[in-house]
Amino acid sequence: MVDENGIRARFSGARVARLATVDAGARPHLVPVCFAVERDTVFTAVDAKPKTTNALRRLDNIAAHPAVSLLVDEYFDDWTKLWWVRADGDAHVVHSGSDHDDAIARLVAKYPQYRHRPPQGAVIVVDVRAWRGWAWAEPR
Repeated sequence: MVDENGIRARFSGARVARLATVDAGARPHLVPVCFAVERDTVFTAVDAKPKTTNALRRLDNIAAHPAVSLLVDEYFDDWTKLWWVRADGDAHVVHSGSDHDDAIARLVAKYPQYRHRPPQGAVIVVDVRAWRGWAWAEPR
């Protein structure tokens, strides 16, 4: 997939991404996340889904190493429909303020599940440096 607009559109339309971070010992950490996109910025938040703690490893990892990757993909048994898109960038965490509120509003707009219980936790903001993707065939 060569068209950057097509890459962004596929990424933005996906329902879940995998967020890859690296811990202080250079060990990878991968988690699924809900997300929203605005141009070259991706937002994800710590939400109310059951977790053992809100002091999540991904937040500590970003503090230690802000370089992250997000991956979305579609698998089909018909391999001519396969595709993936990766967003590589630098992340930072916001706990309050207008950037936090804007990110939450974008997430609420994308996910109906958040309309009755918006995320209250920290927001991860990823400034995407590069969009990369592949598809067996271009979308019709």
